[in-house]
Amino acid sequence: MRRIVITGPPPVQVLDVTGPLEVFANAPGYEIVLASADGSDVLQTSRGFSLSGALPLRDLSGPIDTLMVVGGPGAESGVYDSDYVATIAALAKQSRRVASICTGAFLLAAAGLLDGKQAVTHWDFCDRLAREFPAVTVKPDPIFLRDESVYTSAGITAGMDLTLALVEEDHGHKVALDVARKLVMFLVRPGGQAQYSHMLSRQAVTFQPLRELQVWMLEHLREDLGVEELAARMAMSARHFTRVCLRETKMNPGQFVDRMRVEAAQQMIDSSTMGLKEIADACGFKSADSMRRTFLRVLGVTAGEYMDRFTRSGGAALG
Repeated sequence: MRRIVITGPPPVQVLDVTGPLEVFANAPGYEIVLASADGSDVLQTSRGFSLSGALPLRDLSGPIDTLMVVGGPGAESGVYDSDYVATIAALAKQSRRVASICTGAFLLAAAGLLDGKQAVTHWDFCDRLAREFPAVTVKPDPIFLRDESVYTSAGITAGMDLTLALVEEDHGHKVALDVARKLVMFLVRPGGQAQYSHMLSRQAVTFQPLRELQVWMLEHLREDLGVEELAARMAMSARHFTRVCLRETKMNPGQFVDRMRVEAAQQMIDSSTMGLKEIADACGFKSADSMRRTFLRVLGVTAGEYMDRFTRSGGAALG
């Protein structure tokens, strides 16, 4: 049996624990141990309840196949318990491999396990991880990364993607595919963290005039949406509009237009039977090839790959 130890500084994110646990539990040959950082028999979660049946981390002995450190508010506080960090570093030496889920990467970094290595964490914490731990090479886009025997994953559900990859590493493609089917997951999720849910970039905007402009843009995607035209609709200079766009969306106007068009195309691919050429035209791309390049730049996959992987029946992969 491969011994999997899942731990994290309290309170932990529930899905950071239960997601990987479910993946391992649906594959053969794993013994899963929940280990508490505070010496209790529970893992305190950020949702106001506890996961019982934990063992104190300091009481663990013997070889560990996979040491997995999960994230949550406890990992995001910026304060790392020195005894817990030292225990993580010590247990890593008796583990075949070490992994972090989401912001659990901060604990691996504090323990020195990411020094000189590439790592990823939740997209909203990548800059902070790079600032706090300059010896770590932070890669913000991947769903998960492996650097030698250390694995890190992006936000929350990416921990399940990483765990599925570990299962495939241990048991082969067929077993991992069976687990993915049972849990209704991609065996390999395409693209990177840029693919978080459609429309989030628009929902995040708080500046009301810009939200109103977004609505207009959605209705006029086939028109010229250059910076001068958009600035004029906002009664701003192009320079001031660019500053507002960067402040509100963290994108320049050209990047913002690209994402609007890509998100509109994603919705059409998800909910219609239109071909990629039709969708490209409807969303204001000059051609299907232009849409392919923009999808690749924004999401890390082409429009054709998105259609094949994110729809049940797929389609003519022209992008």
